[in-house]
Amino acid sequence: MKSAFNTFIPGALALLLLLPTALQAKEVETRQKLANVVVLATGGTIAGAGASSANSATYQAAKVGIEQLIAGIPELSQLANVRGEQVMQIASESITNENLLQLGRRVAELADSKDVDGIVITHGTDTLEETAYFLNLVEKTDKPIIVVGSMRPGTAMSADGMLNLYNAVAVAGSKDARGKGVLVTMNDEIQSGRDVSKMINLKTEAFKSAWGPLGMVIEGKSYWFRLPAKRHTMDSEFDIKTIKSLPDVEIAYSYGNVDGTAYKALAQAGAKAIIHAGTGNGSVSSRLVPTLQTLRKDGVQIIRSSHVNAGGFVLRNAEQPDDKYDWVVAHDLNPQKARILTMVALTKTSDSKELQRMFWEY
Repeated sequence: MKSAFNTFIPGALALLLLLPTALQAKEVETRQKLANVVVLATGGTIAGAGASSANSATYQAAKVGIEQLIAGIPELSQLANVRGEQVMQIASESITNENLLQLGRRVAELADSKDVDGIVITHGTDTLEETAYFLNLVEKTDKPIIVVGSMRPGTAMSADGMLNLYNAVAVAGSKDARGKGVLVTMNDEIQSGRDVSKMINLKTEAFKSAWGPLGMVIEGKSYWFRLPAKRHTMDSEFDIKTIKSLPDVEIAYSYGNVDGTAYKALAQAGAKAIIHAGTGNGSVSSRLVPTLQTLRKDGVQIIRSSHVNAGGFVLRNAEQPDDKYDWVVAHDLNPQKARILTMVALTKTSDSKELQRMFWEY
């Protein structure tokens, strides 16, 4: 009996010693099956902090680092192998063309890595749609690129950032998200980076697309309803790796009693193109037509867009004789997105007919 007991004890101890190794091996096996997702942080409300949990609209953006954001959502480890990188820490209204290029180049580097399956970009909501569309045009990859933000800082009651980031990582790690262009996940919805816009500044359901969302994210699972119809990413003729700088493209807002003062000033300051944020169908006041004709003859591209809130759709040669004036129409792009496409397009061509083709296709 004593001999059996003496045999049992060493065996049991050996099993106990082997147990951690077996668990570690199982953990390694599990992690190897998960997607590798990199979260690039740029600042914004999702990294913001307020003085009180009751402050949902009064706070300071770009205060919390990416490591702290990731650590605050331990459930991310169940979705993917996640690592963070702080690219910049600014409020998105301060994003510059140089920032866009910096971010775009880093995204391209990561997309080229075999160890990266998806990329998430945390971003302020003020210009989130512009960055998403820029990346949609210039990133030559079919890997998921998700841009995400929040409408409330993490310190606020009912903050939306944690769930938005959780959903973004879930989509970035999903094979179903491949080849769908740059996406925006906000308020449980998956939106096309091309189509989506911030429609209101005080509600969590702020981001909408005129043509509807691509899908939804529910408890970490993606559900898809439609695909993007316009060219993007792998099918794009633009490539961040060949873009050294972006030309100066400005926006002039049209309204009743408008004249050409702002347009002339922008051209004199060096604008290569001016986005006319017009009323209705990108309408141009009769008082403004002579100014825009002159600017076009002087080499400034004139792009007619609409500042209609729910989504303008500018028809060529309908409101204005665009062929006669050699103007370009922005199709369904709002003024800020028309600016993004015009900047990128001008790195390829200054021909107005080519620019118009690009607006139809992208």
